[in-house]
Amino acid sequence: MIIKDWMTKDVITVDPETSMMRAAKLMKEKGIRRLPVVDDKGKVLGMLSDRDVKEASPSKATTLDVHELYYLLSEIKVKNIMTPSPLTIRETDTVVKCAAIMHDKKISGLPVLNDKDELVGIMTQNEVYSVLLSITGIYHGGVQIGIKLTDERGSLKEVLDCIRGHKARISSILTSYDKVEKGYRQVFIRIMDMDKSALNELQKELTEKYNLTFWVRDNIN
Repeated sequence: MIIKDWMTKDVITVDPETSMMRAAKLMKEKGIRRLPVVDDKGKVLGMLSDRDVKEASPSKATTLDVHELYYLLSEIKVKNIMTPSPLTIRETDTVVKCAAIMHDKKISGLPVLNDKDELVGIMTQNEVYSVLLSITGIYHGGVQIGIKLTDERGSLKEVLDCIRGHKARISSILTSYDKVEKGYRQVFIRIMDMDKSALNELQKELTEKYNLTFWVRDNIN
């Protein structure tokens, strides 16, 4: 899945000279937690997060009066508290690459650039979650099946043939090599809902023939 198909395209930005007070108000009004900071040509100079604003704000124990506090906040500029030269990602990169960078670098959002280095979108945890929900097929309901298979050519085909033999419709297939010993893999298959007796027959055959790790009906609608 490519980033340009999932990113938020209407990005709200600020310039470096925007006051911290104005940026904080903008984030609150729009219900967002981060703002790309761009120059007049649209080049990304930094990222401002709600955490940056909180860390730069005076503590509740301040001895400043209201007027002094207001003046101080109005004088602090975005350029003084933003994260400069932030990590970015290309609109033609995959969502998985984006998720890996966010996970490894412990960040919650990445500005998205085109081939001219122009800001064209933003990817946050919400967009990554949307992709995860889409590829797992959770909103289609049905049953998710976990099976531990040997990592051999044709092993998955046998399982899929078995499922199709029961006239089940497959909505997603995912595999993982984590949390299993070498030479094995975990396969996660979601099938559409079907007659209870047909499901019972399928579950029985899969249990008899394969290492069935779980069988869960998880319709959230």
